[in-house]
Amino acid sequence: MPQLRYKRILLKLSGEALLGDRQYGIDPAVVNQFADDIIAVQKLGVEVAIVVGGGNIYRGVEGSVDGVHKVQGDYMGMLATMINSLALQNTLESKGVYTRLVSAITMTAIAEPFIRRKAIRHLEKGRIVIFGAGTGNPYFTTDTAAALRASEMNADAVFKGTRVKGIYDSDPEKNPNALYIPEITYSEMLKKDLRVMDLTAITLCHENKLPIVVFNMNERGNLMRVLTEDGVGSKVVL
Repeated sequence: MPQLRYKRILLKLSGEALLGDRQYGIDPAVVNQFADDIIAVQKLGVEVAIVVGGGNIYRGVEGSVDGVHKVQGDYMGMLATMINSLALQNTLESKGVYTRLVSAITMTAIAEPFIRRKAIRHLEKGRIVIFGAGTGNPYFTTDTAAALRASEMNADAVFKGTRVKGIYDSDPEKNPNALYIPEITYSEMLKKDLRVMDLTAITLCHENKLPIVVFNMNERGNLMRVLTEDGVGSKVVL
């Protein structure tokens, strides 16, 4: 039995991570891989809460440039997160695990409303909890939703699943000479203006003493490795 570094985690998945090799929408193979990796750590006793972005379907910021009001665009983005959450929930449950989809916007036909104590109880009972619709408010990203829910759930850390190894001093997908940073403090990250998450999310995590772990979720088995091994992903510490 591997030694676990964290007991309860909030896993933040970007909508773009669900694209796979596609230009738009959801790649079932990617969702299937994510589900397998999540179930593997859940079987070891890790309590897993998840926040999924919606950028593979709609991004409010980009929409506002096209004439959609920022508030309206943000709500459209929240609905996109629910589509992704439903897809992930369906795949997880098809593999025999229990989940609960919790929405920040009332959608009782498909999800529970967010009640903090109830969501914590789901985690304690071994259910995977998926938080959809962001914070339920415009002007806040799903990064901020992840930081907020992690704080409310008393999570041990925020795990940000990306398409790259961890934190770099610049975008490694644009700069092949970007420098990999295995560990950094909050103050150093802010000084270097490294946008690991948006500023509101970073502030929330810092104030609540939550470490942020950034790793490549698209590499099969990496979620297990970052929970049990040294040298996998990057970490933001106090």
